[in-house]
Amino acid sequence: MLVLMLVAIASLGLCSRAGAQPLCRVRTVRTGKTLKDGYQTPRNVLYSSSATTRLIKHPCNKNLALFLGRQLFFTKENFEGSLSPLSIPPSMQVGKPEVTSAHFADLSLLLVVNKKVYVYNIKNRIWTASTGIEHPVSHISGDNCCYGMHFTCSDINKYVFAYLHGDKISEANVYFSYNWGYTFVKYRILQGQALPVGSLGGVFNLYSLSQIGILLINQQKAKFEYSEYPLNHSFGLPFDYNSTLDVIIAPRQKGILIFWSEKSLLVSRNSGQLVYPVQVQEKPGTLYSSVFDAGITIHAVAANENELAVLTREDNVYYGSLGILTNFIIKLPHQSIWSQQAAMMFSALGILEIVTPIPDSEFPAFDFLKCLVNIQAVLMDPQLKVDVCKVEVLEGDFDDKIYTIDMNSELKLTAVMIPRPGTSPVPLAMVSNPHSLGLNVFNQEDDYTYDGNTKHRLNISLKQQHFWGRADPNFTSSIKKPTMSTITVDIVNKEISCVDLQPLTALISIGCDLKKKIVVQKEISACYKGYLDPVALQDNYSYVIEKEAYDRSFLGQRATKDLLVHYPYEKLGCPLLLHYDRPWKPVVELWREGKFQEVVNAEYVMLEVNGLFTYTYSLTADSAICISQPQNWTTIRRKARGRPFAWDRENYMSCHQYIKDSPLRWPNVPYQIMGGPTDNKIIFEQRNGIYVFLISIVDPYYSYCHLTTIFSVYVYGAFPLPFFWPEITIFLLMASILLSVWLAYMIPKQLHPEEGRRLRGYWVSLCNRCRRSCEYFQCRH
Repeated sequence: MLVLMLVAIASLGLCSRAGAQPLCRVRTVRTGKTLKDGYQTPRNVLYSSSATTRLIKHPCNKNLALFLGRQLFFTKENFEGSLSPLSIPPSMQVGKPEVTSAHFADLSLLLVVNKKVYVYNIKNRIWTASTGIEHPVSHISGDNCCYGMHFTCSDINKYVFAYLHGDKISEANVYFSYNWGYTFVKYRILQGQALPVGSLGGVFNLYSLSQIGILLINQQKAKFEYSEYPLNHSFGLPFDYNSTLDVIIAPRQKGILIFWSEKSLLVSRNSGQLVYPVQVQEKPGTLYSSVFDAGITIHAVAANENELAVLTREDNVYYGSLGILTNFIIKLPHQSIWSQQAAMMFSALGILEIVTPIPDSEFPAFDFLKCLVNIQAVLMDPQLKVDVCKVEVLEGDFDDKIYTIDMNSELKLTAVMIPRPGTSPVPLAMVSNPHSLGLNVFNQEDDYTYDGNTKHRLNISLKQQHFWGRADPNFTSSIKKPTMSTITVDIVNKEISCVDLQPLTALISIGCDLKKKIVVQKEISACYKGYLDPVALQDNYSYVIEKEAYDRSFLGQRATKDLLVHYPYEKLGCPLLLHYDRPWKPVVELWREGKFQEVVNAEYVMLEVNGLFTYTYSLTADSAICISQPQNWTTIRRKARGRPFAWDRENYMSCHQYIKDSPLRWPNVPYQIMGGPTDNKIIFEQRNGIYVFLISIVDPYYSYCHLTTIFSVYVYGAFPLPFFWPEITIFLLMASILLSVWLAYMIPKQLHPEEGRRLRGYWVSLCNRCRRSCEYFQCRH
């Protein structure tokens, strides 16, 4: 405590002697402590292997942070309380408790301890050793999405890489986790590409570019290689790599990467494609091209999505902006705050905190010396000669939100800028992934404020780059694969004093819009025409499918017994009414959030879910003008290992494109794809009854969603099938006609001779006797 007080008094004394406003106010964080009898220091107290201190702050939960120095401290309250050093249970058997890398994966803290990965569940306070890693690793990398509860964000939080820094690329063992680092699988880097010469500097999931970036090091130069088209055909530009660089991925998926060591500080704003050194302004009018040229030694670096701060061993703090076309840090007023254990973090917008742990000789928990720097107030110092911010307002309702753009969709956003009077700042909208997302921006003077300022409105239109039609095909990414990008609106060459005026950023997921669905139009239902009773359908209604008409294995073979089927009225409603003798094509509609969008003209497939095969198609492969053998449900099911409904946009291949491995060999087979360029229809056999169909959109260029629905139809008008062969029926009918003609000729002819008269007398006598008998019985009754 005495040492702490002396440090604080000395710091304030220096500032007062200099006659300047202090950079920050020093305070000590100390909470109530109790000394437990028999307390022993845990055997596995963790420590960092780095010569410099680091402070990792959770990008979404601002109160979670990890301090890495001679000891590790994990806080849930932003270091606003005394903390004991972080230790790992002896049951983990880590051996040497040296930490080389750490990462927050949602609500899990991942640490690389003695070449192995361990997970600390923050909520349940449980340590777990990761499984699946068979080789030593030194680093882990990942990212966190803070744009809300969206499935895209959830996926980003879960994915983690683990690797050994410095491995030869040809021998590198990289592991990938789909579940916050609990289990890993082997990951093959640069699949389908020739492995370059060099060592591994890192593996990063660059979501802002929808790429996996591999940092390659060779002969004191480094460059990025990417995994997906079109960037997999080229490298990022090389940059100097004279010593091991720590890599910081700035939050919010904007594509900002920060590389630093004691003598180097570099920044990339496009996910490593261009990496350039950060310039250093020591004083007004003095600008150095790099940290090395400025002759300073970096001790700690802090960054958020828009700001950068550096603490040097020369006991100085530097501040910079990560805005568009801004690439320098400025030296702030001096105050003695550096120590070997000091680290930095941004606790809020424009608020920098310098944190130093202080041991207590009487208690195991450490106190913390905190120095809070209000950047906006410091930059107002006239000695810094910082230009005044030229923008008063920059706002948009899309800021800090996530949007989804599906195929053939467009998103419109609006931003408003109000400049200071007499200035003309230039607003600029940029996307982090121009290979996938294209934009069109129109800037107009929209209105005036009460004090006469001009209000500028930016109308931004976003859709897939592929559909703008302005980019070369070699520039656009594959349209079949979902991607993502961020849209950022900022001011060109914005003054560093615009601390409170941060860029507007939104995350754009180019993929499935979960608000879309398809329905089948029902013009006339079987209930409306009286063929079925809706009350009966709701009363646990069941119907029988004859064994000759279905096959539950979907191979078109007859079953051995009839099938009793329950009709789910709550899901299907009343069936659509169809006449069996009329070829039929369903009208498929696209709806979004309860609103009709369009009639679907894309290609789709249908299958009766109970195995009914008493229907076929109006077209064959030949009449559909196929140039390759078309797919069908049988081939799809065989490849899908028994899954009957596995035909979708992921495995569909159009027969109207030439496929080398699938030439057209059987042109007369039924063509089972409907919609699209053909007018294929369903033809029912002579059978009445209910059919329950699954319909699936398979056109890969219509939507990223697996658009499916189930609906029912009732087929009527089919007469019962005959019990005899048609040939036998025709023969018997013709024989009956001939016999009738012969009898009509012979009977009159036989009544004229003597034999005919006797025969006629016999029948007359028989009739008289019958009449007398009837009269006798009537008289008795």
